[in-house]
Amino acid sequence: MTSNVPSGRRFGTIGEVNVELGLDTFGDVTVDEAGAPNPAAQTIRDLLDQAVLADEVGVDFLGVGEHHRDDYAVSAPEVVLGAVAARTTRIRLGTAVTVLSSDDPIRVFERFSTLDALSSGRAEVILGRGSFTESFPLFGFDLEQYEELFSDKLDLFAHLRTGRPVTWSGTTRAPLTDQTVHPPLETPPLPTWIAVGGSPESVVRAARYGLPLMLAIIGGDPLRFAPYADLYRRALAQFDKSTDLPVGVHSPGHVADTDEQARDELWPHYRTYVARIGAERGWPAPTRIEFDRSTGPGGSLYVGSPETVAHKIAHTVRALGLDRFDLKYSHGTLPHRAMMRSVELYGTQVIPRVREILGDAVTDARE
Repeated sequence: MTSNVPSGRRFGTIGEVNVELGLDTFGDVTVDEAGAPNPAAQTIRDLLDQAVLADEVGVDFLGVGEHHRDDYAVSAPEVVLGAVAARTTRIRLGTAVTVLSSDDPIRVFERFSTLDALSSGRAEVILGRGSFTESFPLFGFDLEQYEELFSDKLDLFAHLRTGRPVTWSGTTRAPLTDQTVHPPLETPPLPTWIAVGGSPESVVRAARYGLPLMLAIIGGDPLRFAPYADLYRRALAQFDKSTDLPVGVHSPGHVADTDEQARDELWPHYRTYVARIGAERGWPAPTRIEFDRSTGPGGSLYVGSPETVAHKIAHTVRALGLDRFDLKYSHGTLPHRAMMRSVELYGTQVIPRVREILGDAVTDARE
């Protein structure tokens, strides 16, 4: 069976300390220090500086999201990642997520095989249906085909990522016969994850294709996702796939020097960001009490000092048996300066502290 583990990486099993710790950003359009909105172009340039810093301080992975609306600056993440690849040396680069339903799987593969070449084998892709639907009318797709489009295109991409000539037929595009796609991968297959927001059917689909699972946990107690991790591992066994495939979590957070500073720094930007999405989807605007509760034990916001955030991440990693944790560090209009400090603290203090905590837990369990 073909491995999905990136070359040179070894994902741990439950209880081991070699968990990967990454960062995600959606390229949220920010404000400057005076509170004035930055142009989207400046947000993209700032994102590049954040990525370079993440590489320098030892972050394992950077994921850049894809959106097509005015509160996010990045609609072409692979272009941004190509610029990041040229200025970094070790950090792995991918999306968070690629909205495959409204894209062409062949073009997605071509862009990522190109990124893989530019980064000397550091590219990976996280595929999902996305939580926003603006790309469907923008690119001429029917939302009534929401499920069919993703299923069909994922099936094609699963063939493409192997790097071998593809013979395939489906329902949403013309068939392929012994088709080679260029440029070829230097070291196939392309590392590919499936992002899941909480659907058991999506969890089982990831297992059916033998692809790593990324759980997006943005609300509530992260431990409620433990049944999904268990379902994934059971499904892998039933489909005769390797049960060592990695499981990851994507969750929002912010790191500052103290707990109080982190909460106070993030809150006004988080409030505006969530209130806008809530107004579109029928959610109530968040309150400060709810926000503070979510930053505490049992909440899905990893906000606080390096020590607080490290302990919370380590708890989630142990509880779900994770191989990777990606912190979404961008939140609405949160200024670039605050994000740079968050990235710095995450790499220099949170990451080593998480591994220390997990290592201590393993030692205690063996004694």
